[in-house]
Amino acid sequence: MFKTLAAPDATEFAGKRAVVTGGSRGIGAAIVQRLLDGGATVVTTARKATDETPKAATFLDGDISTLAGVQAFAAAALGELGGVDIVVNNAGAARAHLGGIASITDEEWLDALDLNYLSAVRLNNALLPALREAGAGAGGVIVNISTVAALLPTGPLAHYGAAKAALNAYGKALASELAPAGIRVTTIVPGNIESPGGDAIRQNFADAMGVSLADIAASVPLGRPGDPRDIAEAVAYFASDRAQWVTGATLVVDGGEVPVI
Repeated sequence: MFKTLAAPDATEFAGKRAVVTGGSRGIGAAIVQRLLDGGATVVTTARKATDETPKAATFLDGDISTLAGVQAFAAAALGELGGVDIVVNNAGAARAHLGGIASITDEEWLDALDLNYLSAVRLNNALLPALREAGAGAGGVIVNISTVAALLPTGPLAHYGAAKAALNAYGKALASELAPAGIRVTTIVPGNIESPGGDAIRQNFADAMGVSLADIAASVPLGRPGDPRDIAEAVAYFASDRAQWVTGATLVVDGGEVPVI
């Protein structure tokens, strides 16, 4: 069970403007709420809002799996915020193919790349002028959300893992390129987090193996699956001045599941 934490410093992100993709539920909603709790003004997007979507954030529905969709969202977000200091590329999804890699269609490979990788590339490019402006002052921040499937790829999620592995490599290169502008870029690699999307995939695997979700959770060295707030706290650290000398870093938050990076 996730331990209740002390209330965050409500001024930590005061005056900061944040953009978070995939913020309607699960990990994304937790990230949005954590930034709001720290005093940030937040704009988020997904195909549609849910009961989990933090009400204090500005929600813009949209499809960021296309270049046009990303550009429209970026323009709308900047219109709402007037600039941007923090970008969190959290959007991601994939369908597990228990039949293996050969059962993943060409269309799904392209869809996985568009949503899980290129959405981040496109959004960062669209927001880069505003981020450079922020970097000239207190410093802009980009946090990319990846997955352990990029480090321990499996056949059923090969398309998802490959797309996120590309995101990992891209983030490392971007960090070096943007460092002179004062913009920090980091990557967080979540493990098995309790969320609607992750739960559905784990249920597919559990059914195929003839085990329960509790059995899968018991395999985590720290004894529980991750909570979306575990990832939100990592984002808060990377986005804060506490990480002012951290860029190009990749942080695995997985309860100890991944033995080697």
